[in-house]
Amino acid sequence: MARNLLFSAVLPTCIAFQLATLPIPVFGEALFGAIDGIARDSANGQPVAQVRITAHNVNKEAYITAISGSDGTFSISKLEPGLYQVAASRDGFVRSTTKVEVATSGTSQVDILLAANQPSAPETNASPAAPAAPESAITEELEALKKRIEQLEASLKARAAEAQPAAETGAAAPTAPPKPAPAPSIPEALQAPDPSPNPDNDTPFAFGDFTWLNGTSRNKDTVLDTKFFTPEVRIDTHFMEDFNQPRDHTMGGATESFRSGEFQLEQISVGGDFHWQNVRGRLLTMDGLFATTTPRNDGSAGVGQWDVRGAYKYVSEAYGGYHFNVNHGLNVDAGIFVSYIGLFSYYNFDNWTYQPSFVSSNTPWFFNGLRIQWFPTNKLKIEPWIVNGWQSYNKFNGHRGLGGQILYRPYEWLSMVFNNYGNGTDTLGVPGRSRLHTDDSVEVRYLNNPGNTGISKAAFSFTADAGCEYGGGVTCHGGKAGPKQAFLGWMLYNRIWFHKDLLGLTLGGGMMNNPGRYLTLLPPINGADAISGSPYFTANPGDKAHMWDTTATLQYMPKQYITWWAEVGYRHSDVPYWTGRGGITPPGGNNGSPSQYVCTSGASAGTNDLTAAYAACGGAGSVWFPDLRKGQATVSVGVMVKF
Repeated sequence: MARNLLFSAVLPTCIAFQLATLPIPVFGEALFGAIDGIARDSANGQPVAQVRITAHNVNKEAYITAISGSDGTFSISKLEPGLYQVAASRDGFVRSTTKVEVATSGTSQVDILLAANQPSAPETNASPAAPAAPESAITEELEALKKRIEQLEASLKARAAEAQPAAETGAAAPTAPPKPAPAPSIPEALQAPDPSPNPDNDTPFAFGDFTWLNGTSRNKDTVLDTKFFTPEVRIDTHFMEDFNQPRDHTMGGATESFRSGEFQLEQISVGGDFHWQNVRGRLLTMDGLFATTTPRNDGSAGVGQWDVRGAYKYVSEAYGGYHFNVNHGLNVDAGIFVSYIGLFSYYNFDNWTYQPSFVSSNTPWFFNGLRIQWFPTNKLKIEPWIVNGWQSYNKFNGHRGLGGQILYRPYEWLSMVFNNYGNGTDTLGVPGRSRLHTDDSVEVRYLNNPGNTGISKAAFSFTADAGCEYGGGVTCHGGKAGPKQAFLGWMLYNRIWFHKDLLGLTLGGGMMNNPGRYLTLLPPINGADAISGSPYFTANPGDKAHMWDTTATLQYMPKQYITWWAEVGYRHSDVPYWTGRGGITPPGGNNGSPSQYVCTSGASAGTNDLTAAYAACGGAGSVWFPDLRKGQATVSVGVMVKF
């Protein structure tokens, strides 16, 4: 009964003071307060970085979040006066909460102590238990309410004192300005809160904004991120026109351009990253043209049994692993992971252009195996690989591939990456032939005025590749042991952003010298792939291929999740390689024997020897040949989305 009388007396008084005072600011006085503090480890008192701090106004449905910096400090401003529950959470620590009173135009100081998780203790996401006695909780709330009433009474007296001189002189009291509209607690639905202004010097490469890089996604925010799962969705649609006008609409010689004169879905991918208690996992599906065109370039499926192409056809990335708290991080992952050789990302949304040069198109997009990512500092990554082979689901022969990457970003405007590969015997049917390869890139941002309506940013990227095969009848330099089997290539791109990064224009290109053609993509003549080969475009030792290309790409980026683009390009080869008007499909369609010559009737000649094929097909003029050209000019447009 006494409790009810107390509430009936106190609550109306509190409500009256709030209605009378909150909308009317005292002259020169701000309406908001703030909470500043430091997150510390309760065991040693050391600051804890990357702690998520959430302030909840207990009288309203308002939540404001900040992240502690490398020194453990955090600051939450623009808080309406009142009682707040402040919660702190981070993986590896027990969630901690405390209550803080925020006064008008004042800053409340609070240190938050976090206790490390005990390995033997069962995990729980529950809040700290409430006091056993309900009377204690009520008393605590009443004391907080009493303090709030005292603050409101003091504020009201101060305003009355200011208004008194005006009443004595007959002057009108100042008119109260309208109450400002409350600020939204988050900037956009499902969007992550703004990060703390303190730089993150703990997470690798988080000290700067590297979304300008070629081969790196430009998303700064993650939609609907959680502590357990970070989703990812990619959709890539384009329209391409080959000026050679192939009548079978088939293009070859790239991993990005496949059909002419048609709207096509290049990529449809759904998945994301799983992360909980240092356990990592990533799954990204692969559908669209990529699901067919990527597996065809892997010849290792021709070794042994089981349909590995079918098993991996709809998987772009899939691995599981563990994160160790060593230095700035140590990850050990096993599965299928994306290759970095060639600088450009496998996913076109991440790139400055749509069609990359030969260094990227003709080098691996994925590896199957084990990788170890070690971050000794927040600016350096050292990553060894133990893989099945060179872009191969299986191991070709007796030796698996070994390699790795060194990624160094000392400044926000500079990125250097060095990839090396060796040991793998990656030629189908030739167990004694090994491969070496090095791929090195540098990217430099030489202008950065993100708020400029003219040129807002400018950068360039340069990549150089060199490699060779040796043994099994070939050599790296030529000579008595066999013909030269080598690869040499480079590509250079310059990109300029305009109107606050709304538009991007990229000009560039590259070249490739590949004696032996062991890295030259096989055109899909009569359905040929890396296993079947083709008598119409051989890859025998001594078969040379010298190529160069150039592109101009314009991108329109109204949001960080979408890119509209248009591109023109030209590619040249010193041997007939690109699809001509006659196409590369036999009369009547593919006949199921891509490794053999085709008769003009569309039937297989039953042999890959041209003289024997003429005899089998009926003499001179009886063998069909694809229409291959030395040049290819294209124009293309498209849209790409990535969440």
